Amino acid sequence: MTDDPARNRYYLMVGVQIVAVAGAVFGLVLLGRASGWVQTILGGAILLSGLYVMAVVPRAMARKWRTPPEP
Repeated sequence: MTDDPARNRYYLMVGVQIVAVAGAVFGLVLLGRASGWVQTILGGAILLSGLYVMAVVPRAMARKWRTPPEP
């Protein structure tokens, strides 16, 4: 089995997505169980940051690792 960099990069992007989803779910749970305004703000911030990471970071990683076009 070879050490394919494309496969490793794909696994890294999927891992980032999984961690972002877990963070968003944690923020949603925290938001739903909040008893005060501090917990509500913290849960909302974690939820929004998880959604942002899920949408932006894997695409940025793919753009950085894209093969340059041949001249």
